[in-house]
Amino acid sequence: MLRTHVFLIALLSALLFPVVSHADDTTLFVEKQRFEVQNFTFFNGKQIPMLAVGWESYGTLNEDKNNVVLITHYFTGSSHAAGKYSKSDSTPGYWDAIIGPGKAIDTNTYFVVSVDAIANLGVHDPNVITTGPASTNPQTGKPYGLDFPVVTMRDMVNVQKALLESLGINQLHAVVGPSMGSMQAIEWASAYPEWVERLISVIGSAQSDAWTTTALEQWAIPIKLDPLWNNGNYYGDQPPLEGLTAALMFITQVALTPEYFNQQGKALAHSPLENAPLNDIRADHAITDWLYQRAAKRASMMDANHLLYLVRACQLFMAGQKDSLKTGLADIQAKTLFLPASTDLLLMPYHAHSAYTAMAAQGKAVEYAELNGTLGHLEGVVGIQQQAEKIKQFLDSPAR
Repeated sequence: MLRTHVFLIALLSALLFPVVSHADDTTLFVEKQRFEVQNFTFFNGKQIPMLAVGWESYGTLNEDKNNVVLITHYFTGSSHAAGKYSKSDSTPGYWDAIIGPGKAIDTNTYFVVSVDAIANLGVHDPNVITTGPASTNPQTGKPYGLDFPVVTMRDMVNVQKALLESLGINQLHAVVGPSMGSMQAIEWASAYPEWVERLISVIGSAQSDAWTTTALEQWAIPIKLDPLWNNGNYYGDQPPLEGLTAALMFITQVALTPEYFNQQGKALAHSPLENAPLNDIRADHAITDWLYQRAAKRASMMDANHLLYLVRACQLFMAGQKDSLKTGLADIQAKTLFLPASTDLLLMPYHAHSAYTAMAAQGKAVEYAELNGTLGHLEGVVGIQQQAEKIKQFLDSPAR
């Protein structure tokens, strides 16, 4: 249990300081690669001269180029889905439990590709390649800031599609993704149904409904209220790290559960009547300070404007970027599997179940199962192995 606890925080929320581990003979070693698109046009019609993203691959592309599984990553993640960059890496990619030789997404069979999102949150991470508000506009020589075009899931999908086409690929055995990655996966299947044979949506949603849109706005508000944000014009000055840290605190808490936080509180000897907050309104409880310190550490690798752009991309999501959920789902031809987490407080299971019900009513090949456990939304990353056999069987089964 302790090992899972440390792995969870180090890998997903970067809230602990991990101890370096050593690779064994079965470790996948991967290399980040760079892909560029010239004169990229966004869904809203705006264009930038050049867009770059990082990508990784695992396994070997077969001669027919039809063994491709695309992995689309979650909100605070990157294309580092499996393996390690070097033996000294503290943790492997976030889905290493199910991606690799002999695993559920078997790299002896499949060519697995994963791509950094546009406006990736970890823009200052040396292992992330992304173009977004913090990037230099070649036409001005200055960061784009809020002049960067608003991003949608379709834009992320279109960059991935351009990358795959550059490799001579025009068919996906499957597209699989958790959380924000599930939105991209669903967008793939709706926007380009002729490409996608199988779709797996993990801890996801086929639309941002009214509840989700307002819940996501809570992540944006602290940044906008930080005076250093300066309407997005902070490049070259002090960035709004306090606002970004507060946003990351909210994200981390809603991605977990009361059970998890109460367990951590016990480790910190949490008490409502702790001496410091009882005697000084400026003092924090130990659990609050624990969360703040670790969120602040991670904020240094991220960019506040990028977070705002990813929030908006999630808020704008509707399957196929259509005018209704029914219409967007109707375009999907892929055999589909929904895997929500039963304790998820962020993208609650009703999201996946409503999409599943709608697709079943349309006569589509669709399946539904749940991830169980006390980690809430993060069961879709750390707890994904509990559905490894289901995922393997789904990928190995006939497409339609």
